[in-house]
Amino acid sequence: MPTKIEKDGLTGRETTGHEWDGLKELNTPLPKWWLYSFYACIAFAAVWVVIYPSWPGWNGTSGWIAREAIVGEMAEATARNAPMMARLREATPTQIAADPQMRDFALAGGRVAFANNCAACHGAGGQGAVGGYPALVDDDWLWGGSLEAIQTTIRHGIRNAEDNEARTSLMPRFGADGMLTAAQIGDVAEYVLSLSGQSTDAAAVARGETVYAENCVACHAERGVGNRELGAPRLSDLVWLHGGTKRDIIAMVNNPRMGVMPAWQGRLDPATINMLTVYVHALGGGE
Repeated sequence: MPTKIEKDGLTGRETTGHEWDGLKELNTPLPKWWLYSFYACIAFAAVWVVIYPSWPGWNGTSGWIAREAIVGEMAEATARNAPMMARLREATPTQIAADPQMRDFALAGGRVAFANNCAACHGAGGQGAVGGYPALVDDDWLWGGSLEAIQTTIRHGIRNAEDNEARTSLMPRFGADGMLTAAQIGDVAEYVLSLSGQSTDAAAVARGETVYAENCVACHAERGVGNRELGAPRLSDLVWLHGGTKRDIIAMVNNPRMGVMPAWQGRLDPATINMLTVYVHALGGGE
């Protein structure tokens, strides 16, 4: 309950007269400089509301509207870049990479296009992520890392229903469809681990090698070197799309997860696709 106003014995300040459970509230006003700054901000905001658009139907006294200004700026930029975009549209990625002027423009434009369209899956720097998102900064490619191969992948995508020329590869569901037993899948997973020097069970490796030869070699090739014609990944390195533990490998053999990449042809301008091709190739893993 309110009590009489008095001075606090410790600080010497007056109290407000309020007390809760023995705690008294000090009367400590805000500093004048803070109050004046606060009032100045309010006055500034009022002036800003009058000068610039601030509520529906009011365009301000200045006549400047951000959404209209950006339209004009974008039109100017488009017109300014039109000659170079026309050159990029007609050139091949190889020709662009060989021309310093076109290459510099393509790298700058490709960086922006990558951030807008590709970074969500492949990462801001093309580092990829476990779960089916390939890294683009190394030299481990499912379908090839040449300029032409990268352009084809960007244009048509992978395992999508929207492009008849999409790159397509399917791994059988060896466990889910009863093609292999759980024991065989465990053995072949151990053999796959041995290809990169990670196996700890020699007997399982010997059994798994037979299972591999009968079921996997047609796509992944001898010693797991992979096959780019089929999009079959290399198994003899330490680069994994879905994790490289034995448990991860067993899960993939049992019921594989197959990623999908959209076809960018028709969504992006051919010049933009060419810029993306050159940019991805330049990330560090291009061949």
